[in-house]
Amino acid sequence: MVKLFLDGGPFMWPILIVFIVGLIIVFERLYALITITSKTKAFTKTIKETLREEGIPGAIAACEDSTSPIAVMFAETLRHFDKGFAKMEKTLDTVGSLEMTFLEKNQIWLSTVIVIAPMLGFTGTVSGMVTAFQDIAASNDMSPAVVAVGISEALLTTLFGLVVAMIIQVFQNFFLFQIDNLVIDMERSSLDLLDDLESKNFKK
Repeated sequence: MVKLFLDGGPFMWPILIVFIVGLIIVFERLYALITITSKTKAFTKTIKETLREEGIPGAIAACEDSTSPIAVMFAETLRHFDKGFAKMEKTLDTVGSLEMTFLEKNQIWLSTVIVIAPMLGFTGTVSGMVTAFQDIAASNDMSPAVVAVGISEALLTTLFGLVVAMIIQVFQNFFLFQIDNLVIDMERSSLDLLDDLESKNFKK
């Protein structure tokens, strides 16, 4: 593997750097989404009971104790309880949009890695072909041995760039799937909260 990497020429190094950056972002997002999902599930299991037993003040305190995005949404909504149902619904939508942006953090950088890695690979391909033709011109010979180094460099950089892009693409698709599921759960819980608040199904 190391030999193949070195045979790929100078463009293998920027592709490797891009891959490492992509993996760092992948691990950061993986940890963040696992943590957020766990906290959100734990929070939504208890908040309705807290609201019913302790009322608005108790529910706000419970929201402030949690770092889940949905806790932030619920806290801001509950603080606007006295301003009417329409205001609470609007607050929930607004804060929910902001929290959604946080969930999608760094996705653009994963997209950048997915685009740049193959481009670097294709650039390495062009570089390898230029090397092959230069070797032909220098030796005035079309034998396979003369062009082997340049063609090998061209194919290896393309291969490595595409493999990097595919690996990061798989992770990005997984993250988007997880975010979609998390958003659906948050929307469901938000509707339940609004129903409870509208029906005043909580301790006064």
